[in-house]
Amino acid sequence: PGEDGRLQGYFDMMRIPYSCCGVLAAAITYDKFTCNQYLKAFGVRIAESLLLRQGQSISDEDVVEKIGLPCFIKPSLGGSSFGVTKVKTREQIQPAIAKAFNEAQEVLIEAFMDGTEITCGCYKTKEKSVVFPITEVVTNNEFFDYDAKYNGQVDEITPARISDDLTRRVQTLTSAIYDILGCSGIIRVDYIITAGDKINLLEVNTTPGMTTTSFIPQQVRAAG
Repeated sequence: PGEDGRLQGYFDMMRIPYSCCGVLAAAITYDKFTCNQYLKAFGVRIAESLLLRQGQSISDEDVVEKIGLPCFIKPSLGGSSFGVTKVKTREQIQPAIAKAFNEAQEVLIEAFMDGTEITCGCYKTKEKSVVFPITEVVTNNEFFDYDAKYNGQVDEITPARISDDLTRRVQTLTSAIYDILGCSGIIRVDYIITAGDKINLLEVNTTPGMTTTSFIPQQVRAAG
């Protein structure tokens, strides 16, 4: 609840205060394709991608030519990795598209990026700005899927095993993304670090998990 900005809009109309991002930031980040393209205009690196809307189709050949294999096919809206498939062969493309359309009316076809997955939290108020230590995400699954996220099939290492220079760059970028999107409260930004220490955006989460095993509480504890 609240991930797509609708709840914030209701609160705004009722003049009820809240502590998370507002309507615009939540709506933009809820749509992965829109968010990535918006941040790309500010120089943020993203994976090559295509967007399909309900009623549109694409041939297997076009996916292979424009995006390549392996690739990820996923709903552009939503979270928790529902409807996400890592596609390795042409035969998997159309079933993966159908699976993603079962979850949302827009489907994102995204190039695979081989590297280290990390995530970084950020929190700002009028008085202070805090960027948390970075967490490295290690899983033996094909990707950080639902089971890895919620059934313990993942190792989460905080702080991440990356250089001090790369840590500073990731934290600086996270702070910049926070400001570009006009966020408030706590957010979390996920990245893939590819060869040459290139920082590639995966997604921005404006309502990150707050359970004892979630990333943000781990990062807060690591920060002391």
